[in-house]
Amino acid sequence: MTKKIRNSKRAHLEARKRRVARSVALSGRPRLTVYRSAKHIYAQLVEPYTGRTLATASTRSKALGGGSTGNVEAARKVGQAIAAVAREKQIEDVVFNRNGFLYHGRVKALAEAAREAGLRF
Repeated sequence: MTKKIRNSKRAHLEARKRRVARSVALSGRPRLTVYRSAKHIYAQLVEPYTGRTLATASTRSKALGGGSTGNVEAARKVGQAIAAVAREKQIEDVVFNRNGFLYHGRVKALAEAAREAGLRF
């Protein structure tokens, strides 16, 4: 049973999140899950069967350096970083879980940068 959400924007986000999660769960490949906040963007690789996190990258990590964190360029850096970590772990094929966020702006930039860096999804 789902909880009634009074905020319509939040309800739409939760509905998209459930819909995306259903289709992603059917695949046996690791998930590339994205979360974005107003200031930062986070990406993680999650093992499909145990739910264990294999790798993470975010604008909060020291490896990506300083600068602005809430823009498209920062999202591209995170996409390249998560793809590099995936290559180190011999992961090439993933399923992209946009986590209910629209495929636009920072989420799209992260996905395209990860594809250019060698991930297939």
